[in-house]
Amino acid sequence: MTTSLSRLENRDEFIHRHIGPSEKQISEMLATLGLTTLEQLIDKIVPADLLLENDIQVGDGVQQHLALDELKRIAAGNQYYKSFIGMGYYDTLMPDVIRRNVLENPGWYTAYTPYQPEASQGRLEALLNFQQMTMDLSGLPVASASLLDEATAAAEAMAMAWRISSNKDAHRFFVCRDIHPQVLDVIKTRAETLGFDIVVGDIASDLEAIDMAFFGALLPVTGSSGEVYALGAVIDVLKTHNVVTCVCADPLALVLLKSPGEMGADIVFGSAQRFGVPMGYGGPHAAFFACKEEHKRAMPGRIIGLSRDAAGRPALRMAMQTREQHIRREKANSNICTSQVLLAVIAGMYAVYHGPKGLMRIASRIHRLTDILAIGLRQAGFSILNRQWFDTLTIKVDNKKEVLRRARDCRINIRSDLPDCVGISLDETTTREDILTLWAVLTGQKHGVDLETLDGQVMQVSPGLDEALRRIEPILAHPVFHRYYSETEMMRYLRRLEQKDLALNQAMIPLGSCTMKLNAAAEMIPITWPEFSRLHPFCPIEQAQGYQQLIEQLSRWLLTISGYDAICMQPNSGAQGEYAGLLTIRRYQHSLGQQQRHICLIPASAHGTNPASAHMAGMTVVVVDCDEHGNIDIADLEAKAAQAAESLSCIMVTYPSTHGVYEDGIRRVCQIVHHYGGQVYLDGANLNAQVGISSPGYIGADVSHFNLHKTFSIPHGGGGPGMGPIGVKTHLADFVPGHCVVHAQGRITHQGAVSAAPFGSASILPISWMYIRMMGGAGLKKATQVAILNANYIARKLNDIFPVLYHGVEGYVAHECILDIRPLKARFGVSEMDIAKRLIDYGFHAPTMSFPVSGTLMVEPTESESKEELDRFISAMRAIYAEAQRIAAGDWPETDNPLLNAPHVQEELIEEWKHPYSREEAVFPDKDKARVKYWPAVKRLDDVYGDRHLFCGCLPVEISL
Repeated sequence: MTTSLSRLENRDEFIHRHIGPSEKQISEMLATLGLTTLEQLIDKIVPADLLLENDIQVGDGVQQHLALDELKRIAAGNQYYKSFIGMGYYDTLMPDVIRRNVLENPGWYTAYTPYQPEASQGRLEALLNFQQMTMDLSGLPVASASLLDEATAAAEAMAMAWRISSNKDAHRFFVCRDIHPQVLDVIKTRAETLGFDIVVGDIASDLEAIDMAFFGALLPVTGSSGEVYALGAVIDVLKTHNVVTCVCADPLALVLLKSPGEMGADIVFGSAQRFGVPMGYGGPHAAFFACKEEHKRAMPGRIIGLSRDAAGRPALRMAMQTREQHIRREKANSNICTSQVLLAVIAGMYAVYHGPKGLMRIASRIHRLTDILAIGLRQAGFSILNRQWFDTLTIKVDNKKEVLRRARDCRINIRSDLPDCVGISLDETTTREDILTLWAVLTGQKHGVDLETLDGQVMQVSPGLDEALRRIEPILAHPVFHRYYSETEMMRYLRRLEQKDLALNQAMIPLGSCTMKLNAAAEMIPITWPEFSRLHPFCPIEQAQGYQQLIEQLSRWLLTISGYDAICMQPNSGAQGEYAGLLTIRRYQHSLGQQQRHICLIPASAHGTNPASAHMAGMTVVVVDCDEHGNIDIADLEAKAAQAAESLSCIMVTYPSTHGVYEDGIRRVCQIVHHYGGQVYLDGANLNAQVGISSPGYIGADVSHFNLHKTFSIPHGGGGPGMGPIGVKTHLADFVPGHCVVHAQGRITHQGAVSAAPFGSASILPISWMYIRMMGGAGLKKATQVAILNANYIARKLNDIFPVLYHGVEGYVAHECILDIRPLKARFGVSEMDIAKRLIDYGFHAPTMSFPVSGTLMVEPTESESKEELDRFISAMRAIYAEAQRIAAGDWPETDNPLLNAPHVQEELIEEWKHPYSREEAVFPDKDKARVKYWPAVKRLDDVYGDRHLFCGCLPVEISL
């Protein structure tokens, strides 16, 4: 028998690697549904008028090594020039033990947001380290587990300042002129929709005019110019007017400088990027955020806190979740749905690895090199405009054009946007040779400078910082920052934490509305390539041609897939994509003179980020009812759209619906909203059920965000990073976010930015590029079909004991299904919480609990899970049902049974056993002894205790986990 060359080349290799079920398994699952082909399945589920007429044209899939070779050629278009630009982005050295054991380890990067703390204790402890580091450096007692980037943290600080201000009638916010331009850009964007007036001025003079008309002020510790500010007296003056003080700080500078908390700051934030996280052409990077104790409930983002488990042992969890958007909706502190967990873990572990002595050495060396350069330049007759500095000098030059030419010739980048000046920022990677090069670039002299002599002069005069600004109090006193200096100990510490977590490298994570698919190794490899990881986001565009090509290709593919006409790659999370899309609608309508349009219609079933984003974009939320089948109530929609009339701005709708159904009326929804002059925002959360089959643009939407960290294989990283670019129709293209430093994709726009970098978290875009390139159009379509098949297989196999709450006309679901637990609770007293925790004993992360309907579990298996894994989950759910029956039969009391006591920890095996069920039933319920057992680190947590006794720093030694 002969085989064609095409078959031997195995061009569909990656499709078969990414899609979990084999062809035989696909046929078996289809047979369970009474069908024979995937096409039949789709025809049964998706309304005929929504099916694409032609296949999406993104090319054929290629083998993994060929895609990597192609991307390597693209990456070669990036030219690495050593960066001294600064502006919030610095070269750094990630310790290799962290690179190998965290960044490149699926045990860390494939985990989900720690909503199930019993299966997340490792990453929760790592985030607690990050919070403790933030608290120590900021001098404030409460810190969060990271925000998206420095600029969005600044915008969040401004919004928080207004929430906690006693000057409630004030709508003016002071911003020091000497902050990074991208930070000011994002602040202005946020202020526009919140109704705040931004007053930009100088600390030395303009602050004297501040009075009760201001609710807050933003001040830097180290300015964009490099100037180091003594803020104590300034903050004291502001306090007399009840002005909330927000301080932007560089964490490495805070190693040497007096903390903002000691100077009286209410809020402190900044970027943790230079703690071991590559620049990556702009991200992802974790921002840190801290505040005073009395303001903790107004703080945005997630806080990791100490609680206790059912045995009374200390345990960690996300504290005060009632502040979050998924509960409070438009009344939430923010629309933040993700943080930068993986990057916060890296930054926190950087501090653990180096400890206070190591950080002090790094910061002191940077400062010493800056002092040496400053003294040498002054002796050469240069004027340095900042009086004090940590790592950055603003230097007046007479021949700026010639200086920049010499810099290019030496393959270095210096800051060039300052009138008649250049800026130079040093970092951890700066060498003695770099100082000599910078001397030659600035002076034009090649004979060099005597560094040893200048070093001696620095030791005598220490010109860069007044002693009054220097830190006195010690940093990072907790033992965790003193314990793991050797690589052996660090490696074992990271391994111990990893073992406490349940990630995709161990089992399916069957979450509804949060697609947890394969993050293939071939997709992840390029993010560590230096061609992608070391570029500064504001480097000259000709040095980033590889990135430009990658972004252009990925943009074109996403437009083909989505049916839109233009795209903006800036938003660096799904929630930020929502915000950006709504801003785009708002700007478009204002350009038409329709400022009165402010009503945003949102179905009752929507994600909590939708109403929170609408509120943040300055819109008024009006909720649209759902009918008894979970679909949008068309009559209610039409009535409310008519009532809004000229005030209607838009609708936010998810498709397939949040209830996991392809609603027949979606085109009618679009028509109604358009009839009244509104725009349609289609939430891209469920795009994994559309790719290759339908598309938002084809359905009739005007704008959507795409969760690249869901549909397009960027990993969740334990709760972040993410990317949420927005696609728009032509009429909205001129109103997407722009950038004040880099003009994105050849488009010069004056629209305000929503994140710090022009292309958001650019360094993770190669993941989605690789995914699409390896899958091709046919592979992407099949992935959608199999995701839908897997969901329907689970729904069919469990419907008899866990009724599927919503389904389409013919009885099928989309890519996820909602299992109704309420009948079980009524009959047996077993709740969805009990099932979620018992699943951990079976080695599974729980599905989504009580969303969008209380008392339910929402399951989304994704296309990457094999039939074996689906059957294992189905078997576990049926076994749990049988356990509930045993409770009802009286075999186990309602107050002492394996569901109520779940999850069970390893220590229980050696403790006195008093339960009416066996140890084996407790910890090996699936009887699969060949499978590696996942052991949760703690028993079920006491959530109420954790909220009442918030403790968000590293645990005291006597109660450490």
